[in-house]
Amino acid sequence: MSGINRREFLGVGAAGLGAAAGLGFSEVARAAPMLAPRVSKASFARLLAEMRGVVGDAWVYADDQGLRSYKKSYTPDPQLQHVPVGAVAPQSVEEVQAIVRIANHYRQPLWTVSTGKNLGYGSATPATPGQMVLDLKRMNRILNVDPDLATALVEPGVTYQQLQDYLDEHKIPLWLDVPTIGPIASPVGNTLDRGVGYTPYGDHFTFQCGMEVVLPNGDVMRTGMGSIKNSTTWQAFKWGYGPYVDGLFTQSNFGICTKMGMWLMPKPPCYKPFMIRHAEMSDVARIVEAMRPLRVASLIPNVNLMMGAAYQLAMFNRRSDVWQGEGSATDEAVKKAAKANDLGMWNTYFALYGTDESVAAIEPIVRGALTASGGEVLTEKEMGGNPWFHHHATLMRGGLNLDEIGLARWKGNGGGLAWFAPVAPAKGDETARQTALAKEILGKYGFDYTAAYAIGWRELHHIIALLFDKTDPAEEQKADTCYREMVTRFGEQGWASYRTGVPSMDLVAAQYGQVNRDFNKLLKNAIDPKGILAPGKSGIY
Repeated sequence: MSGINRREFLGVGAAGLGAAAGLGFSEVARAAPMLAPRVSKASFARLLAEMRGVVGDAWVYADDQGLRSYKKSYTPDPQLQHVPVGAVAPQSVEEVQAIVRIANHYRQPLWTVSTGKNLGYGSATPATPGQMVLDLKRMNRILNVDPDLATALVEPGVTYQQLQDYLDEHKIPLWLDVPTIGPIASPVGNTLDRGVGYTPYGDHFTFQCGMEVVLPNGDVMRTGMGSIKNSTTWQAFKWGYGPYVDGLFTQSNFGICTKMGMWLMPKPPCYKPFMIRHAEMSDVARIVEAMRPLRVASLIPNVNLMMGAAYQLAMFNRRSDVWQGEGSATDEAVKKAAKANDLGMWNTYFALYGTDESVAAIEPIVRGALTASGGEVLTEKEMGGNPWFHHHATLMRGGLNLDEIGLARWKGNGGGLAWFAPVAPAKGDETARQTALAKEILGKYGFDYTAAYAIGWRELHHIIALLFDKTDPAEEQKADTCYREMVTRFGEQGWASYRTGVPSMDLVAAQYGQVNRDFNKLLKNAIDPKGILAPGKSGIY
């Protein structure tokens, strides 16, 4: 193998920590980032000069002030392994190609971000030390929106807010599907990480169509129908001819996506949001058993969220408003606060879409099944003034808000948030077991069970927000240990993560088996022999 491997990166990180072993926490945080293996100070200086020649002085960052935003992360990093050594922000695909070729020459690894707002998963920080952030925020053009086909073609720096503003300005009646922090997030970045939203178009990669990718050697490839001369179907037909490769560029380090096509949802004539309120934590299995057949049959067409009360409360409250005792907040305290806010211990949000007639026909079927689970089925009539209902009703029609950033303030202004997202079949017994295991592990470390379930067609995403005070080194270390225990013990039950943050990419990758890792390594070595693109991304070196 001629590229950079995991051992080399971890060796550099360990050496850097050893050199700083005598420093206090704040002093270590100010220590200079470690350069990547095989990159000297002199060659790094030459690389910066060449990159400035491509993008201009203002768009290359290598000093502490310029890198401040790139170092910021909500996830635990007690050993300071995830600190970039520099950043560069190109404005065109040609500039990306030039940067990649310079990086190849100097063997400088690049960590690509779209807007760098992957909050709770590492933001813009790299998986391994010594990487330079390739920030695509300036590539922010909306290249095409086709109102007839309901498609869009965008660059990676485009945000959901920017795309929504475009639709509004041009009076195009199409809906986006957004993650919870849509205004600042990138559709390209979220799709490449296989993120989800809350309309019937909630599986973002399913509704992606066509990519332009800069390969590790600097060449540009267009997938699907995009490589055809004079093609008019790039955003209309996903598959093209021969092997389908788009998936290889999701959650990987095999290329840099510089354009992406996506399908948008036509605005339906009728949209009706609902909430089902269940009073007890133990109701979780009954909810899933009631919801699964409705999702499999697409009677409920959207990804729906079964929100735990503590998660809901954390959006708009501080922990001290709910619990001031030792250890994890008790179910009794959470239940009391939830009831005061017209919430249950589980609050499940879904919507019906279609015509007035079709929604009216389906609603009684859905109501009957969900009422039988012991829940109260509520609509805007009963819950219209409730901020949590409003939040989810907005998301389920592709609307934008930043309410869930409030989670990071749960324990004060420390801003510690790490998402743990194991997947399981949509079966009640597995849901109950997952809930019990999560509460056990979090309780062991004194953290709260602030969690939700996203119910897909046949699967559950158990979305656990590990909330901690990142300004407290001891608590950050405890959060890191807790997170790793959750990954390990959930994995032992067959519940591996579908997505993870930079601190745990190796740990999660190991759960998918050595054959998978060897195959990824084989591909990586074939297309990126110098290991330039994002070494360590998804555990791939």
